[in-house]
Amino acid sequence: MGRLEGKIAVVTGAAGGMGAAAARLFAAEGAKVMLVDRDAAVLEATARAAGPADRIAHMAADVTDAGAVENYTHAAVERFGGLDIAVLNAGITGPNIPLEDYELEDFDRVIAVNVRGVWLGMRAAIPHMKQRGGGSVLMTSSIQGLSAMPNTSGYTTSKHALVGMMKQAALELARDRIRVNTVHPGFADTPMMKRIHESAVPENPKAVEDALSAGIPMRRYGSSDEIAALMLFLASDAASYCTGGTYTADGGLLASWGPTPH
Repeated sequence: MGRLEGKIAVVTGAAGGMGAAAARLFAAEGAKVMLVDRDAAVLEATARAAGPADRIAHMAADVTDAGAVENYTHAAVERFGGLDIAVLNAGITGPNIPLEDYELEDFDRVIAVNVRGVWLGMRAAIPHMKQRGGGSVLMTSSIQGLSAMPNTSGYTTSKHALVGMMKQAALELARDRIRVNTVHPGFADTPMMKRIHESAVPENPKAVEDALSAGIPMRRYGSSDEIAALMLFLASDAASYCTGGTYTADGGLLASWGPTPH
């Protein structure tokens, strides 16, 4: 029997990267999964590859829109009969520029997607999880939710905010047997990171990856599948006593940085 047999999950940011990997793995482990993303065309292709039609559904939605979030949540419940797991993974990086040059509109957009979108997704999921007698909420933060890097004020702020949101929710929902945790990936082989490489050094994006990998104790990026494996553990009953926690998958990067990363 799969580790998520009988479970129903929603995964946002599911068109690619960690979200798509989580959807595939959850379906393989027995879950029925609603995939959510703004990119309808890519999302549809990802959904077809994620698993059989009786276990996979998909809906294009803007996670910053309260009505859209309610719609995808209710669609999952109506299609599959309930909701046990919410992987709130959708996120954007925002510009990579000094704080004083950061435009207000860019900051607001990062906060809207990375913080408001997660809060809306969790709020919509809670009543359905209570009806099921419990559940698991996972928020995709980042090692920048536990540290900082230059020129990423919007992203770093948003990922720290998720830790506070998670702790508050874990405290409030523990008696309802709803577990809430954050996942903190380090550098990973995802479309988002590829875009960062290309924007930093368009003529040689591989050089950016090589330079960053050299600073990781394991000397490599993580894969989306490795991050999804951590999500699977936290979503499953194997993590039944885990709530209010921050879980890193970074190849030892934070350990090498110490308390004050540079």
